[in-house]
Amino acid sequence: MPGKLRNALLAILVAALLVALGYWNIRPESFMDKPAKADAEQAIDFYVLKAHTVQFQEDGKLRYEMTADKLEHLKATDVTLVQKPDLQLYRGTEQPWHVQSERGEVAPQGSEVELIDKVRIARTDAKGRPTVITSSRMTVFPDKEYAQTQQAVRIEAANGVTTAQGMKAYMNDGRINLLSNVRGQHEVR
Repeated sequence: MPGKLRNALLAILVAALLVALGYWNIRPESFMDKPAKADAEQAIDFYVLKAHTVQFQEDGKLRYEMTADKLEHLKATDVTLVQKPDLQLYRGTEQPWHVQSERGEVAPQGSEVELIDKVRIARTDAKGRPTVITSSRMTVFPDKEYAQTQQAVRIEAANGVTTAQGMKAYMNDGRINLLSNVRGQHEVR
């Protein structure tokens, strides 16, 4: 009997050892698959250094001119990462909106642009009055000529300074809606 018990314990120990080895051999492979997917999602299929792009409207007027230090296109998501974007958005007018940030992410077909860090949007109107909008992050919808943010925003205009939490800007008609915590300091002339 003690020999059968010893053989049974030895068989259980060998089976447990085989299960442990099998588990150990399978687990590293499953961990290796996840980083490969993450790497594939971040794979860059092309990049551009010192980018410069100009686009015209159908009537031949300048729509925009953009420069950037670097563009990187992510193959899997069709997103373009932009370093130091600098955009002059003319829309056929003589007074462009000047849009800058530290970096940006452009959605497929350019339908949406996320500006990130030190976002600055400036414009001088036909009467020479400057307007400067700054924030830490802003989403721009170029085709709709619309921008929005939920972040703190500061607007410096010819007659004063306004701060708020969140903003919706309609660039085609120069209208800005401030969402909350609006504070202003204005000079009466």
